[in-house]
Amino acid sequence: MSNIKNLKEFAQLAGVSTATISRALSGTGRVSEETRERVAALAERLGYQPNATARNLRTQRTMTIGVLVPLGHEAAQHLSDPFFNTMTGFLADALSDHGYDLLLSRVLPKGDRWLDRYIGSGKVDGIIVIGQSTEFAVIETVSRRYLPMVVWGGQVSGQNHCSVGSDNRKGGALAIRHLIERGCRRIAFAGPTQGPEFGERLQGVKQVLRETGLSETLIELPSHFEPGAAFEDIRAQLEGIAAMPDGIVAGSDVTAIGVLRALQALDIDVPGQVKVIGYDGLPVGAQVSPPLTTIDQQLRHGAGMIVDLLLRRLAGETTESRMIEPILIVRAST
Repeated sequence: MSNIKNLKEFAQLAGVSTATISRALSGTGRVSEETRERVAALAERLGYQPNATARNLRTQRTMTIGVLVPLGHEAAQHLSDPFFNTMTGFLADALSDHGYDLLLSRVLPKGDRWLDRYIGSGKVDGIIVIGQSTEFAVIETVSRRYLPMVVWGGQVSGQNHCSVGSDNRKGGALAIRHLIERGCRRIAFAGPTQGPEFGERLQGVKQVLRETGLSETLIELPSHFEPGAAFEDIRAQLEGIAAMPDGIVAGSDVTAIGVLRALQALDIDVPGQVKVIGYDGLPVGAQVSPPLTTIDQQLRHGAGMIVDLLLRRLAGETTESRMIEPILIVRAST
């Protein structure tokens, strides 16, 4: 076992600067492959392990990013939800590529200081918020005094906080146009309808229905987010409906899967009697029966964009919000 006490002693043995040693061992920054391999081999031979705590004290960095999921809209929703599971996985991949760890927290907001308390904990260098939930005003207020924060979510006019998300209104319009092209005329929208994301998706649906003279046919099927609750909500409403819709736009893929289960429970054929389209582009959508047509938000691309913007903000740069083009993926459910 090595008697090396610190990075400086190890750098002297390796014959390079402490900065080069730091970059070589962390896998970040510009270091030649030959130097990286030589330093790694020497560290392994000597059993040298850099002191991460001391490094963090010197740099005033934790090398950890907080990922917060505020659930003011739905306390029953959990991080095991397929959307959160997929998005946090993509974020973890992108952060690890830059040498950062991810600290994931599910937040049930109480009052308007929850975000300030997290920032003041000293545990993280910056924050990623997944979804504005009912907390748009809190996020907006904090963003005016805290720079290293990027949000996955919708955008509204005059917004201050930096967000990345799909063009939800355009995505809703894509979904409803696809159903109309497939011959649907009695349309339902299933799922939550409030907030910058889901509200905009519904508005995109309504806009196209007005343009095509079908707005009076729209049926709203409100439901919870949690998959089991969504299934029960939608089944109960479809059981009591006077005339079954022939096309259903779901506000999310998880909701769409609940719709498919409800229709199957009622012995209604998809896509023969009712066509169903989701929103998100989750991998699980390709595995259900029938495979789910969806509006793809390009989540992996979005996660990479979020991390890039956050790193720029950590460097002191002010960045603008970004909008991602949604893509229609056609499968057997339509």
